[in-house]
Amino acid sequence: MKKTCILQDTETPEKTTDLLAAAVRMYGRDGFESHVVLVNAPPATVTGRCHHVIQMTESLAAEDDPRALAEILEILHQTYGFDSILIPATTLGKMIAPRLAWRLKTGLATGVTDITVRDGQLEITRPAGLGTMLETILQEGQGPVIMTIRINAFEYTQKQAVPTRISPYSRPVTVRSTLTRLGVEQNIEPRDIRDFEVLVAGGGGAIRCFPALEPLADALNGAVAASRKLVDLGIAKRNIQVGQSGKTVTPKVYLALGIHGSMQHLAGLRGAASILAVNTSSHAPICRVSDLVVQGDACEFIEKLMGKLMHHPHKNT
Repeated sequence: MKKTCILQDTETPEKTTDLLAAAVRMYGRDGFESHVVLVNAPPATVTGRCHHVIQMTESLAAEDDPRALAEILEILHQTYGFDSILIPATTLGKMIAPRLAWRLKTGLATGVTDITVRDGQLEITRPAGLGTMLETILQEGQGPVIMTIRINAFEYTQKQAVPTRISPYSRPVTVRSTLTRLGVEQNIEPRDIRDFEVLVAGGGGAIRCFPALEPLADALNGAVAASRKLVDLGIAKRNIQVGQSGKTVTPKVYLALGIHGSMQHLAGLRGAASILAVNTSSHAPICRVSDLVVQGDACEFIEKLMGKLMHHPHKNT
């Protein structure tokens, strides 16, 4: 029986169990024992989904100190002998993973978006070349395999509940925190595009009318997203980019305005429930995966749709 360790996603704890789907890809649904390390979430968030919960009993400087968490994961590996350690590719996770790989003298695959096993060989897929291509990493040696997993790249589906045991972790860390707090500043962060059920996304065909996407998104209770082309041109910010080198999104509705639909962009849409494309070319790759295609100019479409919404505001939800 294989053993996998999963570190809680401290930014969005509800996404933690999605990393179980990555373990299923590697070992099969019944081929592994799961150990989830919880830092700042109650055990109820994963109870019945994993076999073992390791709950931090105190902060241990671990919640926001990557050095402390790397040490804790190293100690847990020495105790349980994990075959793989899966870490969410969050800001904190990206700081923990390389430290842990150095401590365990093993390799690290970052930003993983897909995992397959072919003829007994583990193949790990991640973006490369600034997101313009994909590379496959093959496992060598005994491991453990350490990966950072892109948010929304995998989605775990519960088949049946499993018995969960809970263990407290209270062993103090030996590293001295390097964090210094100079004060507390209240800053309202914009919501992540991955949290919205409706995304209004612009591509090369919406360059001249990109500012109009904001009021349209507001009218639809959604958020604005963009393709890499607009980000590279400096028209859109990188934190709203969708695709291999951006974010993987799972909205109920994805309105693609003037987006050609490269392989890298489509990889970020695998979890979208419905895709509506507006494009001057019905042969664009985005059209092949869309539920509804409108052939025409994206900017004209926005103008006409906004006119409809303004006349029927009660239908904007």
